[in-house]
Amino acid sequence: MQISAKADYAVRALTELAAQGGGPVKGERLAAAQQIPPKFLEAILAQLRQAGLLLSRRGAEGGYWLARPPSEISIADVIRAADGPLASVRGQRPETVSYDGAARRLTEVWVALRASLRTVLEVVTIQDLLDGSLPPQVRALAADPSARMTR
Repeated sequence: MQISAKADYAVRALTELAAQGGGPVKGERLAAAQQIPPKFLEAILAQLRQAGLLLSRRGAEGGYWLARPPSEISIADVIRAADGPLASVRGQRPETVSYDGAARRLTEVWVALRASLRTVLEVVTIQDLLDGSLPPQVRALAADPSARMTR
């Protein structure tokens, strides 16, 4: 799976926003703190607001804040808001594609891949990132030496 810059920036921005407390935080401040291009981040923040993950207010005292507690926002929520479905095959849901002949079992592989992504991305929250306390099953996967192989 390739994590897009947009999804990476979205997760980092929400984590930074949560770390800065409850009040409105300017997009420029988030961009500077995470070294994200400000114009690109503004577009991402607008998407996150449309997805219901952020609230915002314009003006001198304006900015962004989380729409829900960080413990209720999963990494999967953020990626879906930024990029759409966690896994798709040529823009389609994995279970809706079908193949003939020798490739007929490939649909099951794509469905399993999506399920595998969910086992990590749906259990890790913005709060987990803030606390530095990932769920045990995620820590175990990350600690497996084979997870760091480059091929």
